[in-house]
Amino acid sequence: MGVLNVTPDSFSDGGRYTDIDAAVQHGMCLFREGAHVIDVGGESTRPGAERVDAPTEIARVVPVIRSLFAEGVPVSVDTSRAAVAEAALEAGAVVINDVSGGLADPRMASVAAAAGCPWILMHWRGHSREMQKLALYSDVVAEVRDELRERADDAIAAGVDPSRIILDPGLGFAKLPEHNWALSAHLGELTGLGFPVLFAASRKTYLGRLLAGPDGTPRPVGGREAATLATSLLAVASGAWGVRVHDVSATADALAVWRATGSPKFLGTRTEDK
Repeated sequence: MGVLNVTPDSFSDGGRYTDIDAAVQHGMCLFREGAHVIDVGGESTRPGAERVDAPTEIARVVPVIRSLFAEGVPVSVDTSRAAVAEAALEAGAVVINDVSGGLADPRMASVAAAAGCPWILMHWRGHSREMQKLALYSDVVAEVRDELRERADDAIAAGVDPSRIILDPGLGFAKLPEHNWALSAHLGELTGLGFPVLFAASRKTYLGRLLAGPDGTPRPVGGREAATLATSLLAVASGAWGVRVHDVSATADALAVWRATGSPKFLGTRTEDK
């Protein structure tokens, strides 16, 4: 999944693709580089971000989605609002990527059910301004697993086809770095729920903190790609259905190498060790 933020304030590429032509060009580039779907978002969900209203979000994403659809590019819409999802689906989107897991807008479940499209339910505890205050866990893996199971159960009860549900652990959303690492290390707890799992660590702050310089300054966003590749490969080797990334080309190359081994569990295993 290639990331396409058409926002002025996203943490990694805010302001770069607010022009429709630039956004469509970038989306086409990501698709040519190997993305299976382009995830178009019109509202930043970085920690501390202010919300925009639905008409603003729709005005940002719909022209881009419509243009990409016309070029035959599969598109998902990154939104937690039912009205935005409806407008995006009408414009040609084929997936709803909901960072709130259906909690921000109770009507989202009926939209997803009626559309019959894949619905990505991310683990979420609150909007950007408050979410880091909610990063309180006794056992983050168990609690995220149980809360995601509840989101899936509620979606199914609302009429969503279970085969259309995808889960996302929500790295960085109401999570401290240690929570992100624990979820990455125990991704099997989430894949064990029986739903596809999307892994989205690309360029996130906890990677920058891991790679901090001698003075403790986090590695800038542009220097986090190798770490992103490592997290993506480890996630796929742990059973993730997909990865959401900014750098599609490098990820596609790394996954091609991974597939060439012929073994989905090759990491840490040699033939002579079996």
